[in-house]
Amino acid sequence: MGRAKLEYTPDQVDAAGRALLSPSVPDQELDEALKVIGNWRACHSHPLLTFRVGLERRAQRLYDKSFVVQRLKRLSSIKSKLQRKDDLTLSMMQDIAGCRAVLKNAFQVKELVQLYKISDVKHKLERIDDYIEQPKYSGYRGTHLIYSYFSDKNETYNGLKIELQLRSPLQHAWATAVETVDRFTLQALKSGRGNHRWRRFFVYMSGYIALRESCNGVPNTPTDRKQLKEAIRRYADKLNVEDRLEGFRAALRITEEPRMDFGPGFFLIQLDADKRNTRMWGYQMNQLAEANDHYLKLELQGGKGKDQVLVSSDSIAQLKRAYPNYFGDTAIFLRQLAHALR
Repeated sequence: MGRAKLEYTPDQVDAAGRALLSPSVPDQELDEALKVIGNWRACHSHPLLTFRVGLERRAQRLYDKSFVVQRLKRLSSIKSKLQRKDDLTLSMMQDIAGCRAVLKNAFQVKELVQLYKISDVKHKLERIDDYIEQPKYSGYRGTHLIYSYFSDKNETYNGLKIELQLRSPLQHAWATAVETVDRFTLQALKSGRGNHRWRRFFVYMSGYIALRESCNGVPNTPTDRKQLKEAIRRYADKLNVEDRLEGFRAALRITEEPRMDFGPGFFLIQLDADKRNTRMWGYQMNQLAEANDHYLKLELQGGKGKDQVLVSSDSIAQLKRAYPNYFGDTAIFLRQLAHALR
C-alpha cells in the first residue's frame, strides 16, 4: 500500500489551519493550505489502520458480532472544530483519524476499555474521555480513547493522534440519528447548535436510553422514567419526529454503489440531502492515495446539502451498520422512540 509521506512541519500545518478559517485569504494561499491539510490528514491513514486491526481483534474477543470501521475527519468538520475552539490548532487535533467499535452493550464497552488499560501496546494512551460515566450536556454518550502513535521501526508517523470511539448499539443509534437530522435539516445539533426543540428532544432520548442501559443519567433530564417519557412525547409530537425520520429514509436513493468483488477496502460515501441520494465509490486497500485524492476533490467541489466521508470497512453491509446516517436509516433509534412512547 502506498503510504503518504509527511511533507510539512507542525508549524506549517497550523498555519494551514488558520488559513482555512480566514475569510480574506487569497485563493492561491488557500489552495496551498488545502494541499497541506490534505497531506496531513492522509498521513494518519497508516497509524489508523494499525489501530483498527488491534481494535477489531479485541472487540471480537468480547463479541463476535461487533463491528469496527475507520474514518478520516471531513474537511468541514475540521473547519467547524477549529472555529469552535479558539485554543485548538490543527496539529493538536486528536480526532483527525478515528476508529469506531460498536459492541453488544454498555457493559462490554467498559470491558473493552479495561482491555486497553492492561494491554502492552507501545502507543501512548494520552487520555480517556468517558462520556458514559459523564454524558455530555448534548446527550452524547460513548467512550473515547486518545492515543499517540509510536513505532520503534519507523518513526515517520510517531506522535500522530488516533481516537478510538467505543459505543453500545443504542448509543450508536442515538448519535447517528442526530447526524441524520443534521444532514437533512442542515443544522448543527452535533456541535450543540441548531433548533432548540430538536436539541432538547435528543437530550431527553439520551436520558431515556441511559436509563434502559442502567447507566448514569444525562445532565438536565428527569431521573423519573414517567416524567422523562412525557417530555419525549411532548417534543416528538411537536417535531413530528417519527414521520420525518421515516421520510428521510424513504426518500433517499442509492444512485451509485461499488462492486465488492475485491474484498475489504476503502469507501467514499457522498450524501446529497437536497437531491435525496447517496453515492458510493470503492477502492482496494492498495488504492488509498487515489481514495484520499478523490475525497479532497469532492470536499472542494462543495455544494449545499452535500456531505462526504472516507471510511474503511470489510463490506457494504457493515458500512451501512456503521454509518446509517448516510443512508437515512434510523430504524434502531425509532424502535427506542416507540418504546419510550408506549
